[in-house]
Amino acid sequence: MKSIAVYGASGHGKVVADIALTNGYDEVVFIDDGDNEYMSFQEYLTQYSYPIALGIGNNSTRKQVYEKIKSENLEVKTLIHERAIVANDVIVKEGTVIMPGVVVNTGSSIGTGSILNTGSIVDHDCDIGDFVHIAPKSALAGDVCVKDMVMIGIGSSIVQGITIGENSVVGAGSVVISDIQDNVVSYGVPAKVKV
Repeated sequence: MKSIAVYGASGHGKVVADIALTNGYDEVVFIDDGDNEYMSFQEYLTQYSYPIALGIGNNSTRKQVYEKIKSENLEVKTLIHERAIVANDVIVKEGTVIMPGVVVNTGSSIGTGSILNTGSIVDHDCDIGDFVHIAPKSALAGDVCVKDMVMIGIGSSIVQGITIGENSVVGAGSVVISDIQDNVVSYGVPAKVKV
């Protein structure tokens, strides 16, 4: 039997578990430190040694959990849904989850612990950092650079050649036509820095 644990039992974790099942896992157990219905990470350590997938949507929490898992020398799995299209030369690092309907085109790289959510598009030669979340139906044109810990809201569009700075947020439905610096919130059509 092929088994995996998903760290995080909320809605996002359930979607990750479904992807694991489409990847040929027969058994999925959930770890969730904040919900007594599921085992804590400490309980997991006493009972299992399965690889672990990240089922947490929040970037900073996901990074903390990743670091906690790695501190125990455990394997963090990368999961790609069978109905995602990922070009053969794309680099996908550990702990990333790629949802159904995603397209990632040639020359792109996806960092550690990132989420490419349902139906998002990452076109050619994009560089996606670590612990990034690209929400459903977002589209990145070619040669876009998304730095670490960025959140791109649902339905956003990023034009070619743009850089989005570390720890920044792009609000839902935004159209980004110029670079966004680190540590800001931007939204609108066209997107403007608001915070």
